[in-house]
Amino acid sequence: MSLNTLSNQTIALAGIAQACSLVHQLAGTGTCPNAALEASIASLLKIDADSVVDVYGGLIGVEHGLQQLTTQLGSRVLASPEQARYAAQIVYLQKQLIKQPDMQKTIQAGVSKAQAQAEHFGILHENVLANLADVYHSTISTLQPRIMVQGDQQYLGNQSTVNKIRALLLAGIRATLLWRQCGGSRWKLLFFRKKIQDEAKFLLTQI
Repeated sequence: MSLNTLSNQTIALAGIAQACSLVHQLAGTGTCPNAALEASIASLLKIDADSVVDVYGGLIGVEHGLQQLTTQLGSRVLASPEQARYAAQIVYLQKQLIKQPDMQKTIQAGVSKAQAQAEHFGILHENVLANLADVYHSTISTLQPRIMVQGDQQYLGNQSTVNKIRALLLAGIRATLLWRQCGGSRWKLLFFRKKIQDEAKFLLTQI
């Protein structure tokens, strides 16, 4: 079974779009759709999924991301410049991470701990989110350039919101890894923009 299909690449891209959209919402309003948040965090903990769509617990898990992807690929002007910037930085940082085997091991150890916590407390428990946030902060956050999240200080000053944002940025890195494993690349994104948009629209009809 080849992972390298347009459908899989689109689902992984939706995973990136979803993480970035939720970060943007949390930073600006302090809240975001809970089901999408849970699916994105759960994707971090699914290390041995049977398929790409299984990473998100089915297409419903990336519905929000597919909608974001359709909007962003369909407009000539950037629908959300902030979200686009986060996505570009996540893709760049994931490439940096590939060259850091020790950092990858640290992340794997932290994610394994989070898996055990999630089984005990539930995926969105504050202990799980705090642990994943720490993993992000001690690893990805040390790479350059750091992702500077823009938003409202009253929310960005809230530790619980910050933990969700950092955990989601880590989920974005996971989605990028998935995208590359499925044969995704920047030039494909440039040349197959319309095809990816059509595929995202089609996948939305399957939910």
